Amino acid sequence: MSVDAATVRRIAYLARIAVAESEVEHLKGELNAMLAFVEQLKEVNIEGVEPMTSVMPMEMKKRPDLVNDGEIADQVVANAPESQDHFFLVPKVVE
Repeated sequence: MSVDAATVRRIAYLARIAVAESEVEHLKGELNAMLAFVEQLKEVNIEGVEPMTSVMPMEMKKRPDLVNDGEIADQVVANAPESQDHFFLVPKVVE
């Protein structure tokens, strides 16, 4: 696949990038080089290779999934106009 000057202008328009006419040929070469590299990557045999999230094998840090109130319930409702038993009190809006 190769990119022509019209495609470079269209990409610049869609990306909302101002491209001077003198830059179109340079960008055409850059885009064609990128596409050639992607084509080259398609030739690599990846059969049996598992996806990875990092180049270094590491275990994700885990914490116990415990339910708690964060032990700051008083601080949470401290600025509330009204509260009761660590809950916000709000006026009734439905009759």
